[in-house]
Amino acid sequence: MLQLSKYSIGVGDRFGHQARAQLKAFILAAEQGIDVVPVWNKSNREHTFIGTEPVSVRDAALAAVRALNWTRPWHVDADHINLDTVERFLEPSDFFTIDVAHFIGKPAAAADVDAFVARHPELPGAAKTAANYLAAVQEAGRIYRHIASRKGEGNFITEVSMDETDDPQTPPELLIILAAIADEKIPIQTIAPKFTGRFNKGVDYVGDIGQFTREFEGDLAVIAQAIRDYGMPQNLKLSVHSGSDKFSIYEPIRNALPKFNAGLHLKTAGTTWLEELIGLAEAGGPGLALAKEIYAEAYGHSEELCKPYASVIDIDYAKLPSPATVAAWSSEQFTGAMRHDPSNPLYDKSVRQLLHVGFKIAAKMGDRYLNMLDTCEESISRNVTFNLYNRHIVPLLIGVS
Repeated sequence: MLQLSKYSIGVGDRFGHQARAQLKAFILAAEQGIDVVPVWNKSNREHTFIGTEPVSVRDAALAAVRALNWTRPWHVDADHINLDTVERFLEPSDFFTIDVAHFIGKPAAAADVDAFVARHPELPGAAKTAANYLAAVQEAGRIYRHIASRKGEGNFITEVSMDETDDPQTPPELLIILAAIADEKIPIQTIAPKFTGRFNKGVDYVGDIGQFTREFEGDLAVIAQAIRDYGMPQNLKLSVHSGSDKFSIYEPIRNALPKFNAGLHLKTAGTTWLEELIGLAEAGGPGLALAKEIYAEAYGHSEELCKPYASVIDIDYAKLPSPATVAAWSSEQFTGAMRHDPSNPLYDKSVRQLLHVGFKIAAKMGDRYLNMLDTCEESISRNVTFNLYNRHIVPLLIGVS
C-alpha cells in the first residue's frame, strides 16, 4: 500500500507558481533532520474559481521536484472531494481527502445503526453517535470504493474529513467514527476531525488552548486504540485540517505527538497566496501597486467574497482601512498589515482575512497577475519559503522524533 510518511504538510498553491519555493522549506527541514513530506493540495472549488485543472497541481509539483532534486516522497491531494467532484482528480492525484461533512446528521437506516451497535458492545452509548455519523461514513465508503475501482487498491492515500461542520467531535465520538470506518473497510491513513475552537482563515487559532490540548491528546489515544482494536493502518494519524495559521496550538501539538509516538498531517490552507501578496508589496513599484489594487477590489466586493467563508472569518468591517488609505501606504505599511506578526503594531488581522478570501480578484486578472508573480519572483519566493519553514515546520516539528 502506498504509505504516507509519519509527518506531512499539505501546501496550497492557488496560482501554481510557488511549488519550488514551498519545496525549499522541506529541503531546509531535511537539512535539520526533520523528515516531513509535502502534499500539494487544491480543492475543486479553487480550481473552479481560478480556471485550472487538477493536473496542473501535479505538473507544478513534479517540475519543482525535478528542479530541486527532491528524492523523498511527495503527494498530490484531491482536496475536499465527493462523488460529484472526484472524477477530474482521479488521474493526477495519489491522495484523496474525502469530505463527508455534509452528511453528518443525516439519518442512516435504523437497521444499519442497530447492526453497528450490536457489532460493538465495547462502545457504550454508540447508538446516538452512530445515528449522527454513520451515514457520513457510509458515504465515505462509497467514494472510497469508487476511487479504488479506478486507481486500484493500495495505489492512493485516503483521508476522511469531517472538520467542516458546526460541532466538534469528542474523542469518544471519534472512536465510534473510526470503528464505523473500519467496518466500512476504508484504509484511511489520516482523519480530519472538527476540533473545539475557531480555525479562521489566515489568522491564529481562537479558543481555549488547554481544552484543545486535552482533546488533541484524547484523539491521539483514540487513534492508537483504533489501530490496535480495529486493525486500522499502523500509520493512521490526525489531520489538523481547518484554518491556516494556527500557530498558538503548534507547541501543544509538538509536545503531544511523542507521548503516543504519533504522526501528523497538517494543512496550511491558503497561506502561500498571502505570501505572494506580501512579496508583491515588498518588491515595491508595480508589485506594490498591484497589491493595493487587489485590496481596493476586495474591499469593494467584500460582501460577496466573504459570504462563502462566513463561518471561518471574523472581520471588523468598520475598521478596515479605505482603499484611499491603503493607496498611500509604503511597502513597509502594507507588509506590516499583512504579515502574520501580532507583535507588529501595523498588523491588521481584518485586512489579512479579507485578502485571504480575495484570491478571486487576482484570478480575474489572469496573466496580468501571473506575470507580476514572475517579475517579483525573488521577494515572493523568499517570503513563501520563510513562512512555511520558520512559521510552520520549525515550531511544529523541531524536537519531535
